[in-house]
Amino acid sequence: MRSLSITKLYLLFMWILFSLPIMGQSTSSLPPPVQLTAEQDHKRLMNLLGITSIRRGPDGNPQSPNAANFDETKANPYPNLPDPLVLKNGKKITTAKQWWTQRRPEIVEDFDKEIYGRVPAHTPKVRWEIVQTKIDTIGKILALTKKLIGHVDNSDYPLISVNIDLTVTTPVNAPSPVPLLMEFSFVFPPGFRPPAPAGPPAPSWQQQVLEKGWGYAILIPTSVQADKGDSLTRGIIGLVNKGQPRKVDDWGALRAWAWGASRALDYLQTDPAVDAKQVGIEGLSRYGKAALVTMAYDSRFAIAFVGSSGEGGAKLHRRMYGEQVENVASSGEYHWMAGNFIKYAGPLTPKDLPIDSHELVALCAPRPVFVGSGSLQVEGGWVDAKGMFLGAAYAGSVYKLVGKKDLGTTEFPPIETALLSGDIAFRQHSGGHTNGPNWPTFISFAERYLKTNSKPTQK
Repeated sequence: MRSLSITKLYLLFMWILFSLPIMGQSTSSLPPPVQLTAEQDHKRLMNLLGITSIRRGPDGNPQSPNAANFDETKANPYPNLPDPLVLKNGKKITTAKQWWTQRRPEIVEDFDKEIYGRVPAHTPKVRWEIVQTKIDTIGKILALTKKLIGHVDNSDYPLISVNIDLTVTTPVNAPSPVPLLMEFSFVFPPGFRPPAPAGPPAPSWQQQVLEKGWGYAILIPTSVQADKGDSLTRGIIGLVNKGQPRKVDDWGALRAWAWGASRALDYLQTDPAVDAKQVGIEGLSRYGKAALVTMAYDSRFAIAFVGSSGEGGAKLHRRMYGEQVENVASSGEYHWMAGNFIKYAGPLTPKDLPIDSHELVALCAPRPVFVGSGSLQVEGGWVDAKGMFLGAAYAGSVYKLVGKKDLGTTEFPPIETALLSGDIAFRQHSGGHTNGPNWPTFISFAERYLKTNSKPTQK
């Protein structure tokens, strides 16, 4: 009996000894993420596209020899926009059914291939964990804030970890689930403080939202995918690609951030405090672009607030005013887009694009979209307020086809004029690169769509 026991122990020891290296292969045998600078990766994509050079993007400095155009008489070199109601075979569509079954899929395919890239057919699941809760008074409203981490399953490639940073704040003691606005939020470096607004401080957008009886969520996009080209082999894009560089039609950061917002909405659908059918998305600048992309691709979002989104957002690509396709296609910003987008900075031009940004707004129909910007005098012309207005205005034919109201005009309105009568809205405030002055107007617009049973209890 004793010899049998010794034999069993020996066999167990040998099994452990030989199993350890095998178990360790799960990570040690995997190739590490490829490390490329943004310039190297950009050049690699150009080689895949057969491009040797691209045009330099204009400079925002008006004193530069390559200064951006801010002359409206020179802003429209490509006046003919793609018609969102005409199929690729030249046939005009005339019914909502034709839009949903024929034309809309064509437009989505063009945006997938040429502009923003394709989200992989199979992306990893996200497990949400509440890591902190607190009750606090925000403005006059008692609110519950939950801090969450979305752990992205990396079992297929453990060398990359992605943990999504999300906070959700809702009024305490709300009688029923509340509407909620989700913001793509910037993370500023330590010690940085945004410029203080002129005049007396206004209530924060969070206070304004809570006072309407709504909740809000803060999503950190860079916890999903870093905002730089040298990180495309990491983050969610790198995780799905197992550390390898992108193909020319793979998704860029804008679609990755939108994917993160959709996963956050998955969580909100499980939160009893939130009415997940009344969740909106909001963002500014590059995150304004991401908000519009999110709204266009995920029909579960009920409303969008798209601030100063500029080129790559609501601004028409064909407009030669402020930031251009060439800027976004450069090694500094190409990571937002599909690799295919680079070719429209050389040898092709924006005229060769099969779609334009008014069709991105059209993909949001019939749901409401609010497009905003700051003033030319304070924000500057880089984001091209009129180009964004036209992107919203020319989406109107689709909104009307599906039974909704368009912007009501194609004439650019005076500053501070709110166009709110339709299901597409626009306002250019007199401030700078911020959504702040437009929040009260947006909330008035959103009240037509987001409904609550009662106002929250004030402390």
